Amino acid sequence: MTASTGRLAAGRGSGLGLGIVGLGLFAVLAGVGVAVGEFEATVACLAIIACCAVLADFRVGAVLFILLWPVERSVFFPHGVFGLTGLNPLNLVLAATLGSFLMRGQNVGRLVPKPLLWFVVVPILIAGVLGSQHVEDIYPEFYELLLIKFTDAFGYLRDIAFKPLLMVLGVLLVGAAVAQSQKPERFLTAIIASIWISSLMSIAYVAWTGVSLGILAMAGAREFFGGVGVHANDLGRMYASAYALLLFTWGETKDLRLKTVLVVTMGVVTLALLFTFSRGAFIGFAVINALYFLWKLNAKTVAIALGVVALAAWLMPGAVIGRMMLGMETGADANAVSAGRIDEIWLPLLPELVSSPPWGNGLDAVMWSRAIWSEAMLVVTHPHNAYLQAILDMGVIGLALLLAYYWHVYRGLRSLGSNAYLSPTMRGLYQGGVAALACFIVTGFSGSTLRPTPEFAYLWLAIGMMYGQLARKPERTATAG
Repeated sequence: MTASTGRLAAGRGSGLGLGIVGLGLFAVLAGVGVAVGEFEATVACLAIIACCAVLADFRVGAVLFILLWPVERSVFFPHGVFGLTGLNPLNLVLAATLGSFLMRGQNVGRLVPKPLLWFVVVPILIAGVLGSQHVEDIYPEFYELLLIKFTDAFGYLRDIAFKPLLMVLGVLLVGAAVAQSQKPERFLTAIIASIWISSLMSIAYVAWTGVSLGILAMAGAREFFGGVGVHANDLGRMYASAYALLLFTWGETKDLRLKTVLVVTMGVVTLALLFTFSRGAFIGFAVINALYFLWKLNAKTVAIALGVVALAAWLMPGAVIGRMMLGMETGADANAVSAGRIDEIWLPLLPELVSSPPWGNGLDAVMWSRAIWSEAMLVVTHPHNAYLQAILDMGVIGLALLLAYYWHVYRGLRSLGSNAYLSPTMRGLYQGGVAALACFIVTGFSGSTLRPTPEFAYLWLAIGMMYGQLARKPERTATAG
């Protein structure tokens, strides 16, 4: 064993010892805090215990991030402790994970890939600075409807620019954990567990309310999942991207037990997606299955596809068909099919797009647009089209940079998905990442954003793992199978 290896092992051992001592001391304090405190004390105890474990090994933090991020926006997740907004378990875990990563002597400068830095992070920060100058120009009704939670430039930057990029940091730490793991396949277990948590959240909420499928399918029920804290369309897109990872991993892996778990998990996430009645998510779901059929075309795939289609046609509730056909009745126009997006959002914003400078007007510029102030459009914080939003916020330059980044992601995922040196399970995961990326691109025409967003958490987790896989030493990658 070399001297450097010995020092590293000693450092890890001392870190683990300190972590154990810290856990013991904190257990005593935690018991007292819970006994005399309230719910916040319990949350703080659990968060700090988790942070102690993370300090012993930053990969623990990566796993916790995978579990927590997809449900971070829900009302079931504590968003503050002791009245301090932002002091929540996810942020604490992220801070501890980064600290643990740095304590191992890692170079933080190498953590961020250059394409991500220059095509995504820097343009978002520039657009954030531009937008922070317009906080006083935001249409007042956004405050009255409680659609935004900031009142000054700092709050704007915190919520609109910094918070999404903080999640990118978490994704990169997942990648770093993958790079330093002997078996990256283990992170798939965390992803599956995360999918179960996020899916059961919606399924349990629907069961608890006792609402019928017919009511969920109604156009006016888009805000039903407001009780969860997340819009139905956002949940639907998240479930669709999760399904993509599961489906392609199932198609490639040779592990029969894993195949069984994946099938059951796909059933659960599909049910959760169905409950959202998001037409965009349904289209993304169809795109993912079509890609699987095209890429895996053989007699077995055809037989499975025919069986699934027949079963779906037999079990498909009429409410699903009615939701998909919304606005397509005889005499309906394109605006009805788009649920009012064309006449009430897109057309009023066209003059803004034409006059938008090449670098854009700032993040979420629709909130101070002329169309909003003239009351020519709905009061929404998003233009319901990711590409229109990118042009309005970051200009054609920003749109080009974001699309260039996703082309870079496509090439990376595609190369790993066909890498013969990887295990079949990992190849399937990265193939699923390509399908999730296609879902992301397609569904962007009716909503979402091209910026990092929790509704595509599973796509971004695949991207983080892609970077980790590419950073692994060749000999470790070659023996991964």
